[in-house]
Amino acid sequence: MALKKIVMTTVVAGTIGLGFLWTSFAQSDDHDHSTHSHDHSKLVSLPAGADAPSIGIEIVKDPVGGWNLHIITTNFQFAPEAVNQHHQAGQGHAHIYVNGKKLARVYGPWFHIGSLPKGNVEVKVTLNSNDHSGLAVGEKALAATMNVVAE
Repeated sequence: MALKKIVMTTVVAGTIGLGFLWTSFAQSDDHDHSTHSHDHSKLVSLPAGADAPSIGIEIVKDPVGGWNLHIITTNFQFAPEAVNQHHQAGQGHAHIYVNGKKLARVYGPWFHIGSLPKGNVEVKVTLNSNDHSGLAVGEKALAATMNVVAE
């Protein structure tokens, strides 16, 4: 799988900065399944090629407070109306993790994170199918990670 851009970037509180990381790796599952039956450990493998989805993220300190997360995708459509339904190629939602703990499910390309723990923080975003399975190209899960230094 050819990745479009790989740049490790750290954003320091008080400065405005942009960073991209286009990558993929396995996702974690730290979510209570007692009330529903989807399986985050399952990966839906999509074929590599020009039509394969990709993900990148930008995190920018919001001047009023918190952080603005921009989820940049190609060949992927956020589909909130189809959540909990069967897998449809090229659509779904994202999951946001902060230091390995799930923060939110996201149905669009922008998300405001109100606060982050102090210090070096890892923010990870995964692309997921409508049925909550992780999306992958080949066997590599579609995810992007970025480190932020929060003060």
